Parts: sequence; structure tokens; C-alpha cells
Amino acid sequence: MARDIAPKLRKVLTGFIQVRLTWYFLLILLPLSGFSLFAIAKSQMIVEVQTGERTQGALHTMADYIDLSLQNIEQLSSLIAFDMNMNATLQSVGQEPRKQSFVQFAQVMDQITSMTNVNLMVDQITIIHMPSRTVISTKFGGSKLPEGAEKQEWYMRLMEAGGGTYFYTPQDGESYFDADSVHLIRTMDPYNRTLINPNLLIISIKKSALIEQAKPLLPSKNANIYIFGSNGNLITGTGASVNAQVWDKKDEVRSIRKSPQTGQEMVTISVKSKLSGWSIMMEQPLWEIRSHTDSLKVFTYGIVVVSLMLAIIISWIVYRGISAPLRKLAYGMKQLRTGNFTIQLEDKRVDELGYVIESFNRMAENQKTLIRDHYEKQLLLSKMELKFLQSQINPHFLYNTLDSIYWTAKNYEADEISEMVLNLSKFFRLSLNKGNETFSVAETIIHLTYYIKVQQLRFLDHFTVRYEIAEESKPYHVLKLLLQPLVENAVIHGLEKQSEGGELVISSYLRGPNLVLEVSDNGVGVNREKLAYICGKLEEASKQAVEGISTDRKKEKDLFGLRNVVARMKMYYGDDAYFCFESSAGRGTRMTLCLPLDKCVTTLEDQVG
Repeated sequence: MARDIAPKLRKVLTGFIQVRLTWYFLLILLPLSGFSLFAIAKSQMIVEVQTGERTQGALHTMADYIDLSLQNIEQLSSLIAFDMNMNATLQSVGQEPRKQSFVQFAQVMDQITSMTNVNLMVDQITIIHMPSRTVISTKFGGSKLPEGAEKQEWYMRLMEAGGGTYFYTPQDGESYFDADSVHLIRTMDPYNRTLINPNLLIISIKKSALIEQAKPLLPSKNANIYIFGSNGNLITGTGASVNAQVWDKKDEVRSIRKSPQTGQEMVTISVKSKLSGWSIMMEQPLWEIRSHTDSLKVFTYGIVVVSLMLAIIISWIVYRGISAPLRKLAYGMKQLRTGNFTIQLEDKRVDELGYVIESFNRMAENQKTLIRDHYEKQLLLSKMELKFLQSQINPHFLYNTLDSIYWTAKNYEADEISEMVLNLSKFFRLSLNKGNETFSVAETIIHLTYYIKVQQLRFLDHFTVRYEIAEESKPYHVLKLLLQPLVENAVIHGLEKQSEGGELVISSYLRGPNLVLEVSDNGVGVNREKLAYICGKLEEASKQAVEGISTDRKKEKDLFGLRNVVARMKMYYGDDAYFCFESSAGRGTRMTLCLPLDKCVTTLEDQVG
């Protein structure tokens, strides 16, 4: 059983090119690609985790330091708020300060100034004597509390807190508090319930002092650090403001977000102090963290180089196995296109490409046989059909001419009859043209002149003729009797019904790669319905000529002359030639033949021979 399976498996793996190529690329690219992706992903994950752990440890240390600083500030506020001498001095001053009161305020100023020098984090200490609304500040001296301060947010929150301490961060635009500082606010002598309007203590801490303590934690100039209050509002930071409400209330948060300012992906790590409730958040560009994996990237590039070398080897194998036979086939196709049907490709392959090359050789041989057997038959058939179509025109014209001679004999003397017969004789003599099938344009116009003179005698000179023949068009050859049916159509159907003023114009000129022949008249023309019918019939005749003209005698006889012209034109000049019929009721008719010049340079006999 195993012996039977092995040859079949070997045939599947080696007998089909698609299977072989699939195995080659899978065996080389999949392991290398998988290992490179795993190495990069693993290294990035390790670096990001280690960086996050280090940053969180540093932020915890900074949070502990801030808690310690805030505790010191609160202890300082307690020392001031419970100072008996200071409270007694402030309580001794009434609503209307006297001269002695200013001395007492100065003593309070000295005391709080000495405390400011002890703690470097403190920017200024302010005491508000509420009965007299006097503000005592270590930085700005004495001033008056503005009216309406009791209705501001900071005062209302202080009263809601029962006079306890809380940190207040003013918003931009508040004139009373310094927006660049964080302010601890509390009441003086908080346990004295006899005070109706207690005095206030405000200790201000510069935001810049807080952030300067955190700046050493920044790993690079592109990193930023921010400090948030217990309510989640931003207190200060080294970069542009961020929306603090996006952070949840977990103790530690680590995430990746896009910076609204630069659009870069930033790794954000935040910790929250359990004592003060303040949070510290650091953000760093993700690309900086991943830059530490550059050494692993070098290893990855080495893998890519190896992959390229292997790809070159595989491409050579593919070239030898597939491209060379395909190039042979392309060369053979070019030879067939140029007419070399004797081409035979040599190849000893036994797979699909070998079968294709063998099929190509058989196809080339069959093509050569078909052309040899059928080309002369088709050419002979075409000449017979041309002869048949031309033979149908001469009797048709002869009948009309004899009819004209008959009516002329009845109405005129013998001189007119003799002139008509003379022109008719010249017309038939030129029609024979020694067996040639084409006229030059100059000969065609001479031929038409005899025919038109006969028709002018017939219709009593009811119309005139104008020839507009370009000199450069005269040497070119056209099929004989190709214009005569058009002239006949113009005379019989366009000018016959006009008693006078009729004009027939015959033109020839070169337009690009084409010879243009036109026959126009100012006769009665046809209406739109009749024009659409004529154009439809001529289109049918054109399609039938392309598919092969039938010699069936049962064809409809309507528009026989025009359909005959279109059929002969398409059969000889091909699809590049076209016929245009334009007419308007009461304005005349124009018929245009457009023939390719390369088919008009020599006679039909020269081209066929």
C-alpha cells in the first residue's frame, strides 16, 4: 500500500508546477516570517512592560514625596490656625480697625513671615480678618477683601467643609487667587464655636515648585508629566493640558492613546496617592520606548537579506522551469503574427508547459494548412461576386437609357437622338475598360460626363453640373461604376421633379489617409422617416457584405443601386471604408464615399495578382 502511495505523492509534488512553487515558497517564507514577527512582538512587549514597571515605581515614589509635602503644609497650617497668641491678637481687632490694630496686624505679619522662610514649598501665607475684611499677606502686605467674596466657590466650599482644610486650584480668570499656585484654605481657631465670622488662613504653594520636583523622573525631552487633584482636575504639568476626566479612578492606569496636539501614539502611566487622593500621570511617545528594540531590528533585517537571497535562487529555478518555455511561446506567437506559419518550437518537457508547446506546434501546422487550402478559394469567390454585382448594374442602366432614347425620339428631332446615342456608346466603351476593374479618379469623371450628358438630354437640361476635383486626387483608383449609381440616384430621385434651377455637384479630395468622393444635389431630398429607412437598409447591406455577399436572386429590389454600391465598397475596401447618406426635405441630398488611400494606389488587378 505504501509503495503505491509514494509514486503518486511524488507525481503530485513534481508533476505540477503550481504545487512545486507553492511548496518552495511556503517552506522558505513561512518559517522566516513567523520567527521575525514573533521576535519583534516579543521584544516590544518585554520593553514596554519593563518601562511601565520602572515608571510606575518612580511615580509611586513621587506620589509619596508629594504626600509628605502636603502633610508638612497641613501641619504648618495647624500650627498657625491653633496659635493662641495669634488668634487672640486677631480677635482683639473689631470691625473698624484702630491705630493700635495696625500694630497688631504687623505682629501677625512678622509671625507668618518667619514660618514662610522655614518651608521652601510655601510661596506665601495669607490671613483674612473677616470682621474688618483685612487681608494680611507675606507677599503683598495688607489689603481689603473684595466685596462678594463670600459668594465665590472657594468660600462656599470652605463653609461646606465646616472650616476644615482643603486644597483649592483656581481656574483661569479668577482675579483674587493666583492661578499659578495651589492654595490650602482653612479657618483660624476652628474649635472656637463662639466665632460667627471666623478668620481665614490661606497657604499658597507654587505649581512650578511641585512640577520641578517631578521633572527628574522624565526619561526624555519628549515625555511629559502631569499632577491632578483629588477631584480629577489638572493642577500642573510639563506639556499641554489634557482632559483629566478621561482617567478612571483605579490606583494604577497604563494605556496607549493618541496625543491631541501631535497625533503621536503616547504610552500613559498614572498612579494615585491613597493619602491625599492626588494623581501623577506620565506620558511618553511609543516610538521612543520601541526604539530600544533597534538591536533586534538588525537581526530582523538579517532575516530579510537571507530571504532575498533565497528568493533570487527560487526565481532562477522558476526562470529555468517556467519563464524559458513561456519566452519560446511568446517568440512563436510573434512569428505567427508576422505570417511565419512554418514556425515549430523545440521542447522536451513532459509537464503542462510541454503540452502547451506541443499544442502550439500543432496549431501552427493546422493554420498553415487552412491558409493554403482556403485562401485561393476565398479570393476567387470574392472576384466572382464582384463580377456578378457589376454585371447587375450594366443591364439596369441600359434599360433606363433605352427608355430615354425612346422618349427623346418622340419629342425631339434626330440630332438630339444621335447625340444621346453617341454619348451612350462612349459610356459603354469606357465601361469595358479592357477588362480592368478600376478607373483612376480622372477617368471616372470622364466616364460620368458621358452618362450625365445623356441624362441632361433626357430631362431637357433641367439641371447643371459642377465638378470640384482636387488635382492630388486624380491619380488614385476606384472601382468602376461605383459613382454612376450615386449620380443616377441624384438625377432620378433628386432633380427629376425640378423644372429648373437644379444643380449636380461631383467632388473628390484627400482627407487624411482617405480618398473622399461626394455626389450632391439641390433637389427635393427626403423627409426624416424616409432618411431613417434608407440608412437602415444601407447598414444592413454593409453588414451582409462584411459577412459575405450572397448571390440570392430573391433579395428585395428596393434601393438596389445604393445597396449595390455599399456592398461592393465593403467587399473590396474593407471595414475602413464607409458610405454616408445625408438628406433633408426640400434642401437636397449628399452622398459621400470615404475610401482608404492604401487601397486606391494601384489597380484591383495589381493587388490581386
